[in-house]
Amino acid sequence: MLTQSAEVFRRGVRLAAQLRRLPGRVAAIERSLRDITEVQRAHRLVIDQATLPEPLLWRGQPPLLVSGGPGVRIFDRGGLCRQDSFQQPYFSFWSARLNENLRYHRKLWEFVFIAQALWERGFCVPGKRGLGFGVGREPLTAMFASEGVAVTATDLAADGRVELGWEATNQHASGKEALRNPEICPDALFHRNVEFLPCDMNAISQDLTGYDFCWSACALEHLGSIEKGLAFIERSIDCLAPGGWAVHTTEFNISSNDETVDNEGTVLFRRRDIEALMQKLSDQGHDVAEMDWSWGGGPLNNI
Repeated sequence: MLTQSAEVFRRGVRLAAQLRRLPGRVAAIERSLRDITEVQRAHRLVIDQATLPEPLLWRGQPPLLVSGGPGVRIFDRGGLCRQDSFQQPYFSFWSARLNENLRYHRKLWEFVFIAQALWERGFCVPGKRGLGFGVGREPLTAMFASEGVAVTATDLAADGRVELGWEATNQHASGKEALRNPEICPDALFHRNVEFLPCDMNAISQDLTGYDFCWSACALEHLGSIEKGLAFIERSIDCLAPGGWAVHTTEFNISSNDETVDNEGTVLFRRRDIEALMQKLSDQGHDVAEMDWSWGGGPLNNI
């Protein structure tokens, strides 16, 4: 009887301990359910009409058009990522120039857009100064350096990368060496033309001024909110010399001009957000490129 009582007592102690932990576990489950609901809401905008493309649409596509070079007046306006862009000679040219495999991928389109837009505006020449924000390990830094541009490449400091989870995914630059790409730019030219600085895009140093152009590729949607992303674009213009250009790309909501994702790790800008910023910058006296809002009729544009 004494042994049985001791066992019952031990079981009672274990049960009491489990009950004490129960509220914490319930709270954790509730947080997980809220997170799942938020993820579902965030993705619903882009998956409601999503369908897998027929293999013939993307296997071995887009076609590699090796002749030619940069296009002429391709991106004299802003625009959206579209399937037909990938099927043009200038796109094959820039993909090869950036040492990227030609493929249907939004990030590749962003790299090509920035390179082509700045080439059209005469900035891919020796003597120009370029400032890159949130450069990660993208190839644009090496490409601009290979053209004789003096590039200041920036990214979050190490503590910021870890806090936001970028370090584990290997998407951020840990320094100048992470941007070196001998296939694009010889090492001697790269080291002569590139410097790396840590920079928080929400708190840009006042020392970063006098550049001929600045750019960011798929970075400003990670600044915490739509408001912060738009403020970054406006602040980046202060880094330019008179006549300079800021070229930024980001994720865009084509499903709604009202419902969107905001105040998250990744936000989705709406047309009205961009148009409001364009009007504000124009009122301040800046030259703002017009926007082509069409997103194309190709089947891959629906994915």
